[in-house]
Amino acid sequence: MALRLNEVMQIYLPIAEVSVNAFLLLGLGGIVGILSGMFGVGGGFLMTPLLFFIGIPPAVAVATEANQIVASSFSGVLAHLKRKTVDLKMGTVLLIGGLAGAAVGVVIFNYLKAQGQVDLLVKLCYVVFLGVIGGLMFIESLNAIRNTKKGKPPARKKHNWIHGLPFKMRFRVSGLYISVIPPLIVGLCVGILAAIMGVGGGFIMVPAMIYLLGMPTKVVVGTSLFQIIFVTAFTTLLHATTNFTVDIVLAVLLLIGGVIGAQVGTRIGVKLKAEQLRILLAIMVLAVCGKLALDLLLMPSELYSIGASAGH
Repeated sequence: MALRLNEVMQIYLPIAEVSVNAFLLLGLGGIVGILSGMFGVGGGFLMTPLLFFIGIPPAVAVATEANQIVASSFSGVLAHLKRKTVDLKMGTVLLIGGLAGAAVGVVIFNYLKAQGQVDLLVKLCYVVFLGVIGGLMFIESLNAIRNTKKGKPPARKKHNWIHGLPFKMRFRVSGLYISVIPPLIVGLCVGILAAIMGVGGGFIMVPAMIYLLGMPTKVVVGTSLFQIIFVTAFTTLLHATTNFTVDIVLAVLLLIGGVIGAQVGTRIGVKLKAEQLRILLAIMVLAVCGKLALDLLLMPSELYSIGASAGH
């Protein structure tokens, strides 16, 4: 009976050309949605590698996951807008940089896809970025927790070189008066990553907004999600029209799980302290990085199958 049910729930994904259990995809969407609501990250940095692990080709995983991030991020933003924890002005500046970056990223992605190297590039990008970001966040969060226990106030770093830049603008919700150049550059970098790695870029955006721009943590989550919605929607559109690698069936299943999960995650996130949230996120980032690195190191046959699948 259980075997028959499993067969019934197997869904064929036309673009990915594989059969996957529908409940598994709904569950993955839900888990990533919870993370989106809790941490202000689109969740793509976890979902895309998880899709690799269940056999979805990297090119399809990247393009389709960008689609799912739009929904879970939108669901999360609605919850944050009610609490007035979204800096729309800062979000718009980040967004301008993000859209430009996404266009550049899709051009790079298409070039590498034509060379048959895109699968390897995506996985290597994940290992490098997740390792660096996860490690830095973990160390910083541990220090913040130690300082809190000792009763020290959290250190607010002042980056004088950022405060000295021209084109200053006042961001009232964030309580900042800084140059628009750093947010534009952060947005640009995140846009490129969104296109190449199928991520919202929140795992880079959130630390950059806290440590580089000096934004308060409570505003960062909602503002990050606001920017992610538009950048990932634009990325999905570009991938769908230039690569034809967006699998609608896969996207819909991940989407349903993601929207429900984001609402749950937002409620959990409010109950946890900022340091606890950051250290949990860092641990998850490092865990996924470790699994991907092992896959690349332990299964060298993968590296040789790339050229074959590209010419397939």
